[in-house]
Amino acid sequence: MNRRIRYVLIGTGSRAQLHLDAIVGPHSDVAEIVAWTDTNRGRLDWYERHLAEAGAPAPARFQPSELGAVVTDLDVDRVIITSPDFTHADYVVAALEAGADAIVEKPLTTNEEGVRKIADAVARTGRSVTVTFNYRYSPRNTELRRVIESGAIGDVTSVHFEWLLDTAHGADYFRRWHRDKNNSGGLLIHKSSHHFDLVNWWLADSPTRVFASGGLRFYGAENAARRGLRERPARGSIDSPLRDAFSLDLREDRALRELYFEQEDHDGYLRDRDVFDSGITIEDNLSLVVDYSRGASMSYSLNAHAPWEGYTVAVNGTAGRAELTVVERGAVLVGEGGRPVVDPSARPEDVARESGRPVAEHLVVQGHWGGAHEIPIPEAEGGHGGGDSQLLRELYGDDGHDELGRSASWLDGVRSMAVGLAGNISLATGSAIRTSDLDLGAGAVALGEGQR
Repeated sequence: MNRRIRYVLIGTGSRAQLHLDAIVGPHSDVAEIVAWTDTNRGRLDWYERHLAEAGAPAPARFQPSELGAVVTDLDVDRVIITSPDFTHADYVVAALEAGADAIVEKPLTTNEEGVRKIADAVARTGRSVTVTFNYRYSPRNTELRRVIESGAIGDVTSVHFEWLLDTAHGADYFRRWHRDKNNSGGLLIHKSSHHFDLVNWWLADSPTRVFASGGLRFYGAENAARRGLRERPARGSIDSPLRDAFSLDLREDRALRELYFEQEDHDGYLRDRDVFDSGITIEDNLSLVVDYSRGASMSYSLNAHAPWEGYTVAVNGTAGRAELTVVERGAVLVGEGGRPVVDPSARPEDVARESGRPVAEHLVVQGHWGGAHEIPIPEAEGGHGGGDSQLLRELYGDDGHDELGRSASWLDGVRSMAVGLAGNISLATGSAIRTSDLDLGAGAVALGEGQR
């Protein structure tokens, strides 16, 4: 019997379950978790019970500072990093230097210093870093890639990309650690890196210049006061007459209660802070113009307080146009107890968010002087439009060739981050920023060429 690939997991928040379920489930014949760590031992306890229910043994525990020794002593092949964004770079470097490859949740890191550290470690060690850009694997996004690559719309001249986060999902970034830009890099890094990576991948190109505009215009204490909102509770998981649909009560969901609410004593982390309080330093409305090395440009917008969730992409070319429209979740209304719910009368009930299937998705292509036709999109189950399940098969199971090049390296991570890094500088200065002026060290090689 061949030796199974040995993994270490860093960070046991909610995102870790995706990786754990894949390794102890469908890919347990080729993969195993041998050790894990988290700054909150209560979350390790919770996941240990989760693994026991699945009949899997508990991995060894260690302190985060011991990662290098653990990789060496336990003969670890790969380190999975699902910890907060600002910790990514140091863990990636420690893994590589100890002799393991790294799998890191997006974004690669949050700042220029982090890029430099990772680039230097890759050069020193020759190890690989994979960034989990699961939206590449969603069938609707891969079909758009096929359309562009086929030449059906000619050479791309411009892209319009609008992303809407609804008041259930979008608000959540303003409750958690993401609300502090020092932790997440803001939504341009944490969330939009998904979107910028898609455009880089669709166009097989690299960004060269970014101009950004935006701000905190809906969430936060100042905006609440400006709109005349009444006094707010400090957090959602307290009994208060001031709670409303924006108040998340962790006690009402078993996983959130056991994974976060009941573990607060270990580290003091509050998962349910009010979205209209002070101290929020990230933006909730963002607009960008981005230029690419082969001559195309993109107009991009992100809104984090929309009444429905999804995105629209229009790709214009010298021979026509492709339009992708996705409604991931329909109207969000207030249900019993003030909890946000999906309106079953507004959208089909069989597209609950847990299924990962969208309410609607359409890819339409039209050539100049020709009729429009819709491109069939294969059905897929799972999160991120079916992207999660396919990503996990590639990470932990099938190592077969993918002609679409969906596996993302650290260089892809840098290309996606470059738009957000330049965008954040542009927000602060009011000027257009060239990505070549970013201080990325050896990471600048990522911007020197496209991806073909």
